[in-house]
Amino acid sequence: MLNFDDEVTASRIPGLGLQAARGFMPTSSAPARQELRPEANTEALRRIRVEDKRIINGRTDVNQLVPFKYKWAWEKYLSACANHWMPQEISMSRDIATWKDPNGLTEDERRIIKRNLGFFVTADSLAANNIVLGTYRHISAPECRQYLLRQAFEEAIHTHAYQYIVESLGLDEGEVFNAYHEIDSIRAKDEFLIPFIDTLTNPAFKTGMPEADQQLLKSLIVFACIMEGLFFYVGFAQILAMGRQNKMTGAAEQYQYILRDESMHCNFGIDLINQIKMENPHLWTPAFREEIQGYMKTAVELEYRYAEDTMPRGVLGLNAPMFKEYLRYIANRRCQQIGVDQLYPGASNPFPWMSEMTDLKKERNFFETRVIEYQTGGALSWE
Repeated sequence: MLNFDDEVTASRIPGLGLQAARGFMPTSSAPARQELRPEANTEALRRIRVEDKRIINGRTDVNQLVPFKYKWAWEKYLSACANHWMPQEISMSRDIATWKDPNGLTEDERRIIKRNLGFFVTADSLAANNIVLGTYRHISAPECRQYLLRQAFEEAIHTHAYQYIVESLGLDEGEVFNAYHEIDSIRAKDEFLIPFIDTLTNPAFKTGMPEADQQLLKSLIVFACIMEGLFFYVGFAQILAMGRQNKMTGAAEQYQYILRDESMHCNFGIDLINQIKMENPHLWTPAFREEIQGYMKTAVELEYRYAEDTMPRGVLGLNAPMFKEYLRYIANRRCQQIGVDQLYPGASNPFPWMSEMTDLKKERNFFETRVIEYQTGGALSWE
């Protein structure tokens, strides 16, 4: 039985590398209290000063949200809360009727839907794992950690949405959810991402040295600019193309909200990356930038292979070759946003309707009437 007169001692939580008492501190900056000199102990307990806060390797108390230094992170958190939505509030009745109708969709269109869900049902779980078990514990700015918590919740909502679509359509759950093991084009993308997840979720990984800090920065770039900023766009374009043709409108509406959320995740990640660069300019070496360019080229190739697999023939006014130019266009934008030279000079957007829906220059989303009606409070923001 718990005795409140007993002394509370700190113990480590397996797999997280964090202290279980006296506050959760980032793994690079959590000295044991008994090792602190009296003067150091006084320093650790003093009130937070804005100038002492840092995105990584900070030594301020992560439990104290204020005073704010990174107000952009807090504002994104508030915008995300205002944009809250839940999948089951969107009717799937028309989608069910269309799916059950033998003439409702072509076989190519059905392939697109199943391949899409096969990738996305586990992609957002991978993203959530990366945040909760990895990124969160290495970020030392509490206002940024606050947004990460909201982002992790949104990844859960997205997984819920895909499950809701799968269940509504009566699809084979085992086939869809295990697709990332069985479908080569999906597996290849996930195998590209998993090493970066493994780095951050390794209990022994700690920041504080340049090499480790570069590993963290590298993983942040891969997830913000490649996973959420590029790997999702073929699927989004395909499902939204169906919605534009009045097919699978319930699924398309959910994808609209998901793309809005992911746009904000991408923007937050890019802001986080650029702030780390400003605070740690020694990490942003020519060799590091060249490595990032290599990852971006590989990502474009992987996503194009996925486009070829999902639509071996032209459908919905789209075809796989069109996506090569589209992915190059997006890759250039991501490189530009983090200060890396563009890889594909002159690449343009072959889908003008997608440009109107998701203006990559502003990261602004689309179908504004329905989205604005849905927000729970505050002004809808895509920035």
